[in-house]
Amino acid sequence: MPAWGVLFLLWAAAEATKDCPAPCTCQALETMGLWVDCRGRGLTSMPALPARTRHLLLANNSLRSVPPGAFDHMVQLQTLDVTQNPWHCDCSLTYLHLWLEDHTPEALLDVRCASPSYAALHPLGQLTGYELGNCGWQLQKPWAYPWVWWDVALVVVVIMGLALLAGLLCTAREPLL
Repeated sequence: MPAWGVLFLLWAAAEATKDCPAPCTCQALETMGLWVDCRGRGLTSMPALPARTRHLLLANNSLRSVPPGAFDHMVQLQTLDVTQNPWHCDCSLTYLHLWLEDHTPEALLDVRCASPSYAALHPLGQLTGYELGNCGWQLQKPWAYPWVWWDVALVVVVIMGLALLAGLLCTAREPLL
């Protein structure tokens, strides 16, 4: 291979890994995308990850939650290893639960909860939505209760009745007894 070919490959590899988060190591894949290895780096929060990430290893860190949308910009993401983290399995893990369920459902049994106490040591895949908590995601309450509408309808009917009665009284030619 000519020298310019080797230089081009080195430049392409360096360019592909320039967005690698500081605590992680990145390796360009031959078929496009990145292998991002953040295993055992003591991470307590998700680093800013490159959009071209195809394989992401976050195992053996101190991650407790994943922010909603954390993987949405990584459309090539195929492999995600998040095992051996002290996950706090409440509504803050709903996004991770749904992402794994959509992409690699078998991984849900490998992700174990560390807290809260009722979920400790259980696989994330065995927890129900109720156990994860609702995080305040509830339907908006209507401004009025259903029976208020009946009261409003009754008032409208009474006003219309009184208006009709007043109209009849005003148009009567002979006095009513």
